[in-house]
Amino acid sequence: MIFDSLMGMFSVDMGIDLGTCNTLVCVKGEGIVLNEPSVVAVRRGTNQVLRDGNAVGHVAKEMLGRTPGSIQAIRPLKDGVIADFDITEAMLGYFIRKVHGRRRLVKPRVVIAVPSGITAVEKRAVYNSAERAGARRVYLVDEPMAAGIGAGLPIGEATASMIVDIGGGTTEVAIMSLADIAVCQSIRTAGDEMDAAIVSYMRRKHDLMIGLQTAETIKIELGSVSQLDQEMTKEVRGRDVVCGLPRAVVISSSEVREALGEPIGQIVACVMRTLESAEPELAADLVENGIYLAGGGALLRGIDKAIAASTGLNARIVDDPLCCVARGTSVYLENLAAWKDTLESDADEY
Repeated sequence: MIFDSLMGMFSVDMGIDLGTCNTLVCVKGEGIVLNEPSVVAVRRGTNQVLRDGNAVGHVAKEMLGRTPGSIQAIRPLKDGVIADFDITEAMLGYFIRKVHGRRRLVKPRVVIAVPSGITAVEKRAVYNSAERAGARRVYLVDEPMAAGIGAGLPIGEATASMIVDIGGGTTEVAIMSLADIAVCQSIRTAGDEMDAAIVSYMRRKHDLMIGLQTAETIKIELGSVSQLDQEMTKEVRGRDVVCGLPRAVVISSSEVREALGEPIGQIVACVMRTLESAEPELAADLVENGIYLAGGGALLRGIDKAIAASTGLNARIVDDPLCCVARGTSVYLENLAAWKDTLESDADEY
């Protein structure tokens, strides 16, 4: 233990929010130092990363949906967990090298936030990927805990704190008290499902095929849960389903709201199930403390009002919801000596 702490003085230990859509890396004392898409471009049929291993993150995301037959842009995480082990390892290795640098001889310790509902096999995949990518020791923290700490909630106190973390692949809903999770629900309905719902709607209603990149842009620019004071419109371009030729249509924010109805309904239902599972004293605390929303999905217009209307509780969006989980891993990192016994570690398996 003492030797490990001494080695930590000579390495750049880091916290990682390994997200389905974006990976954020923070360093002790420096905050978030990297925020890039979780995308890797490889030669088709191989795991060889393009551009001498540098076609990762922003560079690779620009290639999504635009690659020739010889190149494939891959998102190696699906629904919050590793779907492609080798590509995840290459991506993590690139990010760790970019932050840690080649000048240091001591490998870093890494705190990684993972969905609360993942299996032991999926956790083992995270350990293996991080170790082979260059980590000396790997610690795992549940995303709701990291989000709660990153939001500044009093999770260590004997009172209920509730967080709804709507990411790219999963939505984590948790009630926390005394530095642990009391009740938690995790569903694989989040930002990606919203994008897929928009793609399906455009094909069904307008006979227009669009890509997930375009759907994400529509969601960001027009997406809402409740009626807007002033409805918006946008021209959307894609391929006509009938004749196969390029075509453009104009859609409104009310149409996007209709498209998002099902995934939003599933998220609200998950919040309701979590509340119904809470102990009476915890539920009583939430009448005063309310619900906090984090993750990129929290930025969807009106989602806080929809959850408040369904639950009867105050619902508010945390400051900088996109970086909330990463900030939480940073806090764990800064207090690793005191908290590492509360984290799952690869050392526990040996």
